[in-house]
Amino acid sequence: MSELSPAAQTVLDASYCEKPLVGSKRVAAALRAAADLLSAEVDAPKVDGSKYNGLWHSHDLLTAIADELEAQ
Repeated sequence: MSELSPAAQTVLDASYCEKPLVGSKRVAAALRAAADLLSAEVDAPKVDGSKYNGLWHSHDLLTAIADELEAQ
């Protein structure tokens, strides 16, 4: 198996915290890590018309899915 990229490793590591997460909580943690990596790619305000609008939309969507999974 090939070595993971730093970004992929960060997302994987997020699902193995100090106390092991299971099921939807584990997926939610991985999604939050992915959203954090995505938002770290740019240093731009979340405003309409920004060239980063799609990136922020993706961040918000990942976070919303994580919220929903954590609520289960």
